[in-house]
Amino acid sequence: MRPNKAKETAFKVTCPTLIKREWTVLSRRVVVTCSAPADGRGRGRGVAMDKVRRILVCVCKERAAPRRAQFVQSVTGHFTDSGEDEVEVSCTLEKNQFILYKGDRGRGVPLKRPAFCPIKHLSATDAAAIPLDIQQRGVDVGVAILLQTANQRVLLTRRAKELRIFPNVWVPPGGHVELDETLLGAGLRELHEETGLKLEPEQVSPTVLGLWESVFPPMLSRGLPQRHHVVVYMLLHSSLTHLQLQPSLRPSPAEVSACLWADSRLVRAIVSAVDGDDASVQLDDLPSSISVSQVSADGALTESSMPLAVFTSRAPASGPDVERVSTGTKFALELWLRSLDVPDL
Repeated sequence: MRPNKAKETAFKVTCPTLIKREWTVLSRRVVVTCSAPADGRGRGRGVAMDKVRRILVCVCKERAAPRRAQFVQSVTGHFTDSGEDEVEVSCTLEKNQFILYKGDRGRGVPLKRPAFCPIKHLSATDAAAIPLDIQQRGVDVGVAILLQTANQRVLLTRRAKELRIFPNVWVPPGGHVELDETLLGAGLRELHEETGLKLEPEQVSPTVLGLWESVFPPMLSRGLPQRHHVVVYMLLHSSLTHLQLQPSLRPSPAEVSACLWADSRLVRAIVSAVDGDDASVQLDDLPSSISVSQVSADGALTESSMPLAVFTSRAPASGPDVERVSTGTKFALELWLRSLDVPDL
């Protein structure tokens, strides 16, 4: 469902020198033809996969040629020999591939996975039990937009409970990269479709905050992996405050059930609730409830209050998931907080 065209809004963006080369590549139109190769047991190419063209992740080490990342392969783990969950990489779109590689130290972006990443802990028996059509998917590319207002708030949305992947979880607007799209174009499209906020590519220059290795279900205790992504988190700056942007919000009820403009105090509390950890949460005298905009079935917005505890909830180690901010979003929000302390280049 695509919302009605929203009002035109003015946006001011910055693109640090750090990613000038990457930005040049991100601006290109890139497509990867996804054809599952024959496996070691003599199977030919998957018919269903031949009909789908997707942008996929490829990895390379040192001077080796890029190779398509396998579904059951940890992308983060590819770049470390000691089991770390965060590495620095560079990314580029080249010859129809989204390539991750080790660049010059200090000039890349962080790539991270959670400590409980299902792919990291996948046994050979578990991997063999994953259906072949899923094994042949490879690793998809997603993009999420952190939209920062002039008064330093960021837009978060709650995914509709009817969605199959990460329902009822708080995330920035974003989604898959479609055929013939750039990463920026995909992010702007998803921002428009999900929230109604309309920006054109020529209006913006993105800052890539970091990359997140995402797997669903997020823990092996909830089942074998079904989807595997690397999510590109992009930061865009708006010249308007959240109060000025709020009237332009036209959320799609099929995808979004609530919206929130989070300030830095709330974000600090959110990122302090580390998933997989039981350390205390930094509440900084925040109120016990937070104002959010609920989305009705017809797309209308209604202001309501939600317990602060929802936003500081952690991913449960077992059993059903709960309403919370996603682990990858916490990673991106932590990077956003760091960016607030860095002067513009």
